[in-house]
Amino acid sequence: MPGVLSSPPFIILFSVFVGVAIYWIGGRLKAKGEASPGKEEAYACGEDMPAVKTQINIQSFFIYAFYFMIFDILAFVLATSFGTAGIYATLYTGIALLAVIVLPKLGTGD
Repeated sequence: MPGVLSSPPFIILFSVFVGVAIYWIGGRLKAKGEASPGKEEAYACGEDMPAVKTQINIQSFFIYAFYFMIFDILAFVLATSFGTAGIYATLYTGIALLAVIVLPKLGTGD
């Protein structure tokens, strides 16, 4: 009998049973809220939300994405360059620094 209690199928079935029991008990004990038409609306949480068109600046998003890509690749190159010649890491760091200096000028449209 001790071998059955520690077998994977028994543990999985027991875990599923305990999860279903907790879910069922929680459903019985939960607070019963009042139904309202606002609660049935999607993404409003019961509040009346006016429709507003959101303006997104795609150019600034791509600049931040490009910064992330530069620093992500820079971190990877620096982390993996400890066993190699330092010229590759130094060269890429210089290129990344140049990109960080030039990129804001491109983003403003100057």
